[in-house]
Amino acid sequence: MTKFTYLFIAIATVVLTACSDYNRVLKSTDPHYKFEAAKEYFVRGHYNRAATLLNDVLPALRGTEAGQEALFMHGLATLRAKDYEAASTILRKYYTDYPKGYFAEQAKYYSGIALYNAVPEVKLDQTPTYEAVTELSQFVEHYPLSPLAQDARNKIFELQDQLIEKEWLSAKLYYDLGSYFGNCSTGGSNFQACITTAENAIREYPYSKRREEFAWLIVRAKFDLANQSVVEKKQERLSNAIEEYQNFIDEYPESVYRKEAEQLYNKYSKQLNRPLNTETEEQA
Repeated sequence: MTKFTYLFIAIATVVLTACSDYNRVLKSTDPHYKFEAAKEYFVRGHYNRAATLLNDVLPALRGTEAGQEALFMHGLATLRAKDYEAASTILRKYYTDYPKGYFAEQAKYYSGIALYNAVPEVKLDQTPTYEAVTELSQFVEHYPLSPLAQDARNKIFELQDQLIEKEWLSAKLYYDLGSYFGNCSTGGSNFQACITTAENAIREYPYSKRREEFAWLIVRAKFDLANQSVVEKKQERLSNAIEEYQNFIDEYPESVYRKEAEQLYNKYSKQLNRPLNTETEEQA
């Protein structure tokens, strides 16, 4: 036989032995034996096996020190096995059942980390991201002096950046849809939706790196909204847009968008309080 064949046989033997050992542990009715075996599997990086064994022994160990440790390890093993939602649920159960337990601080932190690892890409629904922010924020609130607190804060900032990016994409999409009314079945306006989304983002994240871009988008959307408005609403909306422009220039006098903003102002300010040609007005 070749060296490769011998090597293959040796590896296969080790694998089969390991499987045999695990099956024997799995069939055992001794919870303490299973618990010790689970610890060994955990240390060796066999997290799925460790999690399965720990789940088996939890009922028998409940109410004991070993039960506390087993529950925490179950959550941690599940986290490292990348079953993030299940891991967060298990770890939340630990700090709920044992709020003053030895592993309560770590359980609270890793519950947040599990949710952090489960956040979707920015284009998808961000409900899981809000849940991760909430969990990590609660950890920082409960354990502000923890050595893990700064990492939790950093991850909160990172998640908030993702939420801001989601709001930016939403506001920009509304603006790009512009005067298309196909998605405004209730009589709304894409420009108004853009304005509302951007204003809410500025209010909720006042120190966002996209604050100036949100503000500029609001200026553009308000001028465009006025431009497509019916006669009865146009003057009021033009006045509102010009006020928004002035606020923007005051807040960002050196903005890269200043020239464009001034061009919009010069174009539309001439229409303020001017008789309007009702035959050429677009309907809002």
